[in-house]
Amino acid sequence: MRKLLAYPLTVLYLIVFGMTLLIFHPIQWICFNLFGYQAHKKSVDLLQLCLVRCLHILGTRFTWNNLHNIPKNIPLIIVSNHQSMYDISPIMWYMRQHHIKFVSKKELGKGIPSVSYNLRHGGSVLIDRKNPRQALPAMLEFGSYIEKHNRAAVIFPEGTRSKDGHPKPFKVKGLQLLFKNVPSALVVPITVNNSWKMLRYGKFPMGIGNHLTFTVHKPIALSSVEDHSTLIKDIEQTITKAIILDK
Repeated sequence: MRKLLAYPLTVLYLIVFGMTLLIFHPIQWICFNLFGYQAHKKSVDLLQLCLVRCLHILGTRFTWNNLHNIPKNIPLIIVSNHQSMYDISPIMWYMRQHHIKFVSKKELGKGIPSVSYNLRHGGSVLIDRKNPRQALPAMLEFGSYIEKHNRAAVIFPEGTRSKDGHPKPFKVKGLQLLFKNVPSALVVPITVNNSWKMLRYGKFPMGIGNHLTFTVHKPIALSSVEDHSTLIKDIEQTITKAIILDK
C-alpha cells in the first residue's frame, strides 16, 4: 500500500521539483550577472528552502541536530557521509550562513537547471575524477578560495552515494588536499541518516514518509592537529558511529 501511494506522490513531487529548478534558473542568472555574489547567494538559499519544502509532498521530515556554536568568520571543511542527492539541500539550507560550496563531480556542472548553474558560478569546484591533472590544480584553487573568503567546503569522502545506508570507506586524497590548503579551517563532521530511503525503490517511485536526520558533531580546529591521517580516521569513525542502519 505504501509503495502504491508513492507513485502519484512521486509524480506530483517531480512536477513541482522540476518547476522549481526551471523558475530559479533565470532568477540565479539575473542575480549573478546584474547584482553579484551576495544577490546570487540569496537566490540559491531560497532555492534550497524551496527544494526542502518540495520534499514535504512525499511526507519527508527533517531534523537538524546542531548543539555547537560554529563561528561565521572562519573557513569550514564540512565532512559528511553521502546517502543520496537529498543530503545536499538540507545542508545548504541549515548551514546557509556559512556560504556552502561543494566538491562535486564535473558531470553535474551541465544539464541540470539551477543546480549546474550554481555549481559553475557559485564558488563550488567541479572535479574530473578520471583526470588527476585537472582535479589536483582545481582542488588547490578551491582550497585557496575557501581559505581567503571564509567559505564552507562540503566534501563527501566516500566518493559515491551509499544506496543502503552502509558507509563506504573514506577516500582520503581530497580531504588531505583541503586540509593542506585551508589551514585555518574548522573541520565539521556531519552524519546523515535515512536519506538513502528516498530511493529505496529505485528512481521511481520515490520513498515516502521518511525522517531524514542530520547530526553536526563537534568542530575540530585544523590548526590544533598535526597528524592529518589520524584526524581523518577519527572523523570517519565519528561519522560512521552515528549512522543508524535500519530497514
